[in-house]
Amino acid sequence: MNTSLRKLPKVQTLMDSANAAPLIDVFGREHVTEAVREKIERARTKLLADAPMPEAILSERLFWTDISETLDQSREQSLKRVINASGIVIHTNLGRAPLAPEAIAAMSEIASTYSTLEFELDTGKRGSRHSHAETLICELTGAKAALVVNNCAGAILTVLSALANHKEVIASRGELVEIGGSFRMPDVITQSGATLKEVGTTNKTHPADYADAITESTALLLKSHTSNYAVVGFSASPTRGQLAEIAKANSLPLIEDLGSGVLVDLTPYGLPNEPVVKDVIAAGVDIVTFSGDKLLGGPQAGIIAGRKDLIDQIKRHPMARAVRVDKLSLAALIATLELYRAPSDPIARIPVLRKISEPIDLVRARAEHLADHCSSIEDLQTTIVPSKARAGGGSLPLQDLPSLALSLTHPDMSPDQLAEHLRAACPPVIGRISKEKLLIDLRTVSDEEISDLSSVLTTAFSS
Repeated sequence: MNTSLRKLPKVQTLMDSANAAPLIDVFGREHVTEAVREKIERARTKLLADAPMPEAILSERLFWTDISETLDQSREQSLKRVINASGIVIHTNLGRAPLAPEAIAAMSEIASTYSTLEFELDTGKRGSRHSHAETLICELTGAKAALVVNNCAGAILTVLSALANHKEVIASRGELVEIGGSFRMPDVITQSGATLKEVGTTNKTHPADYADAITESTALLLKSHTSNYAVVGFSASPTRGQLAEIAKANSLPLIEDLGSGVLVDLTPYGLPNEPVVKDVIAAGVDIVTFSGDKLLGGPQAGIIAGRKDLIDQIKRHPMARAVRVDKLSLAALIATLELYRAPSDPIARIPVLRKISEPIDLVRARAEHLADHCSSIEDLQTTIVPSKARAGGGSLPLQDLPSLALSLTHPDMSPDQLAEHLRAACPPVIGRISKEKLLIDLRTVSDEEISDLSSVLTTAFSS
């Protein structure tokens, strides 16, 4: 047996020492004891493998310093603010759309007190949380009724569960999309209790394919906007109008999942491929589902809008209860939707739309400001380079946003090491690596973040 094991200190002896007392006051005896026990056990494992006695066990000062750092890290929150310098405006991994100040204020007010979430002031009776956003959504989309749930996947699942359970859903093979987290439209259809009936091919589907597939078992026609990929070249698909005519002729509803909901025309800003929800409904689509936290620029939410008789049926289904929106998201969504009402300018007021539409000259000004600051950091080479940003969030897959980035290189660090340093900073900075350079894309960095970003670069790379 390794005689060094006898030199390991006893947990109780360490816990009774004066060094333990300050940590117990901060973290509690149970957590400190567990940290000490784990450290001793790790040392025991190493000794049993004939490794030398760890230095942190031999030195009481190093031992307690290590325990203190371990306890500090255990209390550090994993969900934290980051600076998005990736060039992806709606970055799913980084929380998608940053909220407008009005939305944040609305969440704070509702979170800090009681509210009329499900209470009618005029009657004193129980109300419906669905009513608060419905009028606004109908005003902005032309829908006759609306329902808000917790996300867009929940929205389409609820629609199909309510309208197509035990019946057939007709959808084009070219639109059976896979969304984030490997969730696939066929799986969502199956989970709803409906049966998927595929028509057409991957690259070509014709109106007749839908019409010929309709039987007495058909519940609805489903169209999915392919916002996260594009089929180019030898391809074709029916227009919404054509599908609406087929659906109407057969007394069937036409459902379209837009994924990312756009409430204003983004064509003037070079983004022509995202349909405006109001135009989709006007084209004859009976029910539209879309997200609240993508190009709409609000919180995570799934919005269902369209025909009143269908929406009423969906509201009564148990799934609507299971995926209902919470009061904070509802408050933020309502405040965001208010920014789309005249005379407000949503392009100027909603952060996502502002970042997408911002003139390149303003992006250049931020890049130059940051480059000037970094010029004093020894060994860090910086160059302003053209960049291609993206809307992200599954939207506009082939559409670049002109941008500028600060290219970083260091003689003693690889691009991966540079990126690691920035991720470990406070606040963490998330850039992207391209052509062996770490890029800090300034389209997704706000003016207010430049000061923090400058400080991070200085701290991370100054000798």
